[in-house]
Amino acid sequence: MTKATSKTSRRAAAPTRAATSKPSKRAGAATATPAAKARPAPKAKPATPARVSTHPPKVRTAATLALIDRLRAICVALPEVTEQVAWAEPTWRVGGKMFAMCDTYHHGSTHLSVHLPAPPGAQAALIDADPARFFRPPYVGSKGWVAVVLDTAPDWEMVAALVRTAYELIAPRRRR
Repeated sequence: MTKATSKTSRRAAAPTRAATSKPSKRAGAATATPAAKARPAPKAKPATPARVSTHPPKVRTAATLALIDRLRAICVALPEVTEQVAWAEPTWRVGGKMFAMCDTYHHGSTHLSVHLPAPPGAQAALIDADPARFFRPPYVGSKGWVAVVLDTAPDWEMVAALVRTAYELIAPRRRR
């Protein structure tokens, strides 16, 4: 017997799918799965409550609130910006990422400021040029962010330009 005939004879001897006892899945309703094998519907997850800041609320004067409102107007004028309170301070985000954070006399500091990411080298250049107006902020200063003092009559056009630059560093390209 040759190899070709042995393969043919084995195929002929093998039972066909229709002859097997296992039902076909293509048969439709006649081969429905028994109820014991049905999977239970997934349970709905409970809604998670909104995060609430554990920091105590800030006591702000009318003058401080006016400065924050002016900063807010600059930030929210940019495309797809949202405001979120974090650490009892307003922050502004695009695509879920923060690009501006208000600092209202945080931990006893002597100023109201905004913290912004800056391009490489800009933090040092700004601080060297005007240390009364700019400083290296806590927590994010090591990542190149710069703080701009707002409660000593800043140049608001310059503040708007720095906010725009911070936004462009953080925003996904499609949102700019």
